[in-house]
Amino acid sequence: MDTARIEQRAGARATSDALWDVLSDLPGWDRWNPHETAASGTIAFGGAIALTEALPGLPERAVSARVGEWQPRAQLVWAEKRGFLFRMIRYFEIEELEPGNCIIATGAIFSGLRGELFHDRHRKAIRTAYGEIVEAWRAAAEAL
Repeated sequence: MDTARIEQRAGARATSDALWDVLSDLPGWDRWNPHETAASGTIAFGGAIALTEALPGLPERAVSARVGEWQPRAQLVWAEKRGFLFRMIRYFEIEELEPGNCIIATGAIFSGLRGELFHDRHRKAIRTAYGEIVEAWRAAAEAL
């Protein structure tokens, strides 16, 4: 296995604009994201993203990543090299089915031997955290 993936999805009764507004306001993540806080940076190709990650059962850690892909009202993807043989791609996606009705997803792709081992060891905690993140994102956008 070269990569491992964890993803959580939810339906949202919100427009892609509202979902993007919540997601793209990095300093506002503290209001809705329970596991990724103190977010800052620039959403642009190659832009730096910094945040504090606090997953259940794991110590808090500072994340320093670079935006790999982004498309307003559709996706935000960043990549982080977490050490020797460990790379992680983190993403948020918005799929608009019709105005006011979207499918949203958040997840991570782990690659490298150490990435696969981290995934295997912490899969349950990560899946739980990403489920809480996607539900909080949905609720924040639906409240707009």
